[in-house]
Amino acid sequence: MITPDQNLLEVNNLKKYFPIKGGFLSLQVGTVRAVDGVSFFIRPGETLGLVGESGCGKTTTGQVIVRLQDPTAGEIWFNDPEMGRVNVSKVDRGQLKILRRNMQLIFQDPFSSLNPRMTLLEIIGEPLLVNGIARGQALKDRVAEILEVVGLRPEYMTRYPHAFSGGQRQRICIGRALILRPKFIVCDEPVSALDVSIQAQILNLLQDLQGQFGLTYLFVAHNLSVVKHISTRVAVMYVGKVVETSPTARLFQRPLHPYTEALLSAVPNPDPTIQIEPVILPGEVADAANPPNGCYFHPRCRFAVARCQVEQPQLREVEPDHFVSCHRAEEISLKGVYFE
Repeated sequence: MITPDQNLLEVNNLKKYFPIKGGFLSLQVGTVRAVDGVSFFIRPGETLGLVGESGCGKTTTGQVIVRLQDPTAGEIWFNDPEMGRVNVSKVDRGQLKILRRNMQLIFQDPFSSLNPRMTLLEIIGEPLLVNGIARGQALKDRVAEILEVVGLRPEYMTRYPHAFSGGQRQRICIGRALILRPKFIVCDEPVSALDVSIQAQILNLLQDLQGQFGLTYLFVAHNLSVVKHISTRVAVMYVGKVVETSPTARLFQRPLHPYTEALLSAVPNPDPTIQIEPVILPGEVADAANPPNGCYFHPRCRFAVARCQVEQPQLREVEPDHFVSCHRAEEISLKGVYFE
């Protein structure tokens, strides 16, 4: 049994609010609760898939964890090989520089995340220079090695990003994230901008690298078929909150939150003999700037009762390693999906 101190990453009640400003004086007139009390953990060597509709706060959560954005509140505990268990949300710039050797991020868009004026040698080698790890011939050797690891030829290091396809550019982004030999990588929808055939290659590459280097992933995505393929466990977000986390197979077969059931019902099944009745949710996604009282999902939930309208449910462990934020999780019966 892994204790909390042995988790590679532990996020507790993480919040990220953005001010809404208006008027002649640009005064704050409201707040967008992009991440609103998110909690989860990731064990060493596993992949946690973070899923939900566009705008639910998945990408913001990943960016706050690696401190591309500062959190409004909450704790981000990371077990760093050099610094030990550290609250990432509280470290200064010097400590953050050390932490980022073991916390990296792969961006969603391989086209805009690469500097068009830099060669592959400069792009992938920059983290080595910034951290004072290698320069000169040693740097070239490290870049050549990582290019081969991600499936590119070493002689490409003198070329610029415009010379490569989308799939090759994402391999370059993966190489840049991998060059410092990190322990933890946030993958922010790394295949959503790619063709389906290329998606499979990148997913297989990420899995191979995980086994080769002992990596741990937070895999942000909205495609549940992709998440099922690569994830050890899955966390489902709705309007800035995690509503359910579970081992992948159990979540797909036996969801405990009505929103998870609705997401799963929209997953295409490759078996034509299996007919899945889609769950149609009424209304619109709640406004993160003006969420409803109680459970944020209750205006769209067919199981909602009076309690759901006034009391916000807490994320709790209903079954071993299966957490859900729903007052009626033990009472209701939901449909999953069954396919390999």
